[in-house]
Amino acid sequence: MAVTVRIPTILRSYTGGAAEVAAEGSNLAEVIDALENSYPGIRARVLDDSGKLRRFVNVYVNDDDVRFAEGLATETKDGAAISIIPAVAGGCR
Repeated sequence: MAVTVRIPTILRSYTGGAAEVAAEGSNLAEVIDALENSYPGIRARVLDDSGKLRRFVNVYVNDDDVRFAEGLATETKDGAAISIIPAVAGGCR
């Protein structure tokens, strides 16, 4: 399935500056594999050493947080929009 992946600014060095890229995959894990094939190094920024989503990276498929769906097994239908969003930490004083 062809999907569009929105790339955050911090990861655009892997995509040649592109804010959105196309990828193929029937679920999120396959899409991340496709991204890694096209943009080497990006997987390590999204997944940890055990192959799970990094704690401070949020991923949405069509506005649904995959942590509350099927995680990496979340289905990515043709035309889906995937957003990778680094969590923002900090607070006010």
